[in-house]
Amino acid sequence: MAYLFNCCLPEDAKEAARRSRQIDRQLAQEKRNLRQEIKILLLGAGESGKSTFLKQMRIIHGEDFTEQDRLSFRPIIYHNILKGMKILVEARRRLQIQLENPKNEDFGHQVLNYHRSSEFTPEEFNPYSEALKSLWRDSGIQATVKRSNEFQLGDSVPYFLKNIDTVGALGYMPSKDDVLHSRKATRGVSEYVIDIKGVPFRFVDVGGQRSQRQKWFQCFDEVTSILFLVSSSAFDQTLLEDRVTNRLVESVNIFDTIVNNRCFRNVSVILFFNKTDLLIQKIKHRSIKNYFDKFEGDPHKLEDVQNFMVDLFNSVRVDKSQELYRHHTTATDTKNIKVVFNIVKDTILTRHIQDIMQI
Repeated sequence: MAYLFNCCLPEDAKEAARRSRQIDRQLAQEKRNLRQEIKILLLGAGESGKSTFLKQMRIIHGEDFTEQDRLSFRPIIYHNILKGMKILVEARRRLQIQLENPKNEDFGHQVLNYHRSSEFTPEEFNPYSEALKSLWRDSGIQATVKRSNEFQLGDSVPYFLKNIDTVGALGYMPSKDDVLHSRKATRGVSEYVIDIKGVPFRFVDVGGQRSQRQKWFQCFDEVTSILFLVSSSAFDQTLLEDRVTNRLVESVNIFDTIVNNRCFRNVSVILFFNKTDLLIQKIKHRSIKNYFDKFEGDPHKLEDVQNFMVDLFNSVRVDKSQELYRHHTTATDTKNIKVVFNIVKDTILTRHIQDIMQI
């Protein structure tokens, strides 16, 4: 009957019907492909380590950074260092901390004059090396670093300044660790697909700053799992955006909106309490109780601090019938991320297989 009806149609109508059937077949095939693909959203506040985690996925699953790739990070690293030292010089003045070496006043002026939007070459960066080395050795700058919770300093700045002899050399080639420590704020959406046991994993990284979060909703379709990253060492820091809100409180508030969203009722949400290496160092000389008065326990004991953070995030979950999956990570440590992701991967694959069986 449909054939007889088609015979009576004009040629342009027949062509339109044919294209419509072809589009329907393509949509059906794409839907089948999506069911096979595992889509993982990387969410969390700014500076939580999402982009670093994505770099690790690339390294761990066989697509290491080539020499050309690593060279592309060199200007970013130069900018991280000069911007970081500029922040330290400005903060030292504001905090009225004395310099040990008076000569460093001139070096401070040199760094403060850094204003660069275009990419730096090694020849352009090299003249700053002496100033950066001298300032970093100064006890006044070191005293300022110890008060870095009072201003906005990138976590990777001390790492690079400790290695300024290497980074400042004219023939400098960033190492894998340098690439992992480099910091460039994510704008928009970055995706990376890897094949694991014959199943494509699509990792989607969206900027964590407040101005970027409206873009998260573009990525919510067909999500298998959410990896929510928390900067566990930021319990004593405030947001770059308003310089008032505690960063850990902000993370809890974002987690609340995600984990209790009806869109994610059947999506596994896995918490990564990141930057454990920095947390270990910080709790030696800083008490979380000064920022969270409900904390009970030893503020200098890692287990007590980590358990408090887990309870903090668990407390905002409306539905506690499902287990809260969480891991303590250091995103710049490839071995740590490899071990943790192997555990997470099995959890996600098991959940994905169960979902497919129900289709």
